[in-house]
Amino acid sequence: MMLSDDKITHMTHVLLKGLMEKGLITLKEDDSLLRREIKRTIINELKAGEDIDGVVRKKLQSYSKKLVEGSPEWEVLYKKFFEEEDAKRGRR
Repeated sequence: MMLSDDKITHMTHVLLKGLMEKGLITLKEDDSLLRREIKRTIINELKAGEDIDGVVRKKLQSYSKKLVEGSPEWEVLYKKFFEEEDAKRGRR
């Protein structure tokens, strides 16, 4: 599920504020550049997650035994295949 632009923007502000309050980063320039990069990263990660979800769902639908979404068997296989695809893409 993709987040709205407003929610992602809010997340970037909260994340940047938290990093600065904990002293993990010190800004040398305007924070807008860093917020844009954080936002771009969040959007890319969400997109990658959606792409993996599509691949995994297609794989589960290809089974000759029809799996019911939400069933324990479906959930276990979904998680397994998602983690495999995630690792294959170098995200884990």
